[in-house]
Amino acid sequence: MQSFTNRALSGPGAQNPSFVGLANYQRLLSDAGFFGSIGRTAVFTVTSAVIGQTLLGLGIAYLMAERPLWKLRFAPVFAALLILPLAVPETVAALAWASMANGTEAGLLNRMIAPAGVGPVSWLQDHAMTTVIVVNVWRGLSFAMVLFLAAFESVPSSVLEASVVDGATPWQQLRRVTLPMLRRQILIFLLLTVVTTVGIFGLVYFLTRGGPGSATELIGIYIYAQAFQFFEIGYGSAAAVILLILLIAGGVYYVRLMREEL
Repeated sequence: MQSFTNRALSGPGAQNPSFVGLANYQRLLSDAGFFGSIGRTAVFTVTSAVIGQTLLGLGIAYLMAERPLWKLRFAPVFAALLILPLAVPETVAALAWASMANGTEAGLLNRMIAPAGVGPVSWLQDHAMTTVIVVNVWRGLSFAMVLFLAAFESVPSSVLEASVVDGATPWQQLRRVTLPMLRRQILIFLLLTVVTTVGIFGLVYFLTRGGPGSATELIGIYIYAQAFQFFEIGYGSAAAVILLILLIAGGVYYVRLMREEL
């Protein structure tokens, strides 16, 4: 495996790569940049995948199930806005948002807030992580809404009617009847979205390149930088192996923890 070598794209490691044992992994354990990227990835995953996509998507889907918006006149427009994030390729979405988040007065977001007397905001400089989180939520929220809406509609109406007869309030009905019946769908979606978010690359790379500085350098960006910007293929491979091990361990633990639920 390349992670056990000093293979590189330039220098001695490119001409004559050699076996270095666990040297790359030992170096990772003392690399503050590596642990910093893991910490930023954890924050990014919790805020955008768990809170932004799963919980927010679940809440919006519940409201849509209670008051179906597609019955209104603007249903086609609403449907188009819902599907748009799913249809746009990740790279195209990132470049479009990068243009809209331009820190000058010409940026679309700054033009939208200008009437309120707010000056130009450097979205990708002063608020880089927040902007990346919002864009990732925008990308995945519609899929979560569609999935959870279908799940809500799969709940038998007879069960809901029986809970009403028993005197359950809407909140009690949601918490004690509906959500327990949707536990499987919620857990599966949560697992999938966490895994895809941890390994995200294109969206962040084309928005910020991991900057400013290392503000948005997630683990995927860090691995890419080590391998293709600093030309240390062996070291970047070691970081990728660590990420793979963490994902596998997290997935196994999650499945075992939720085995009874699934």
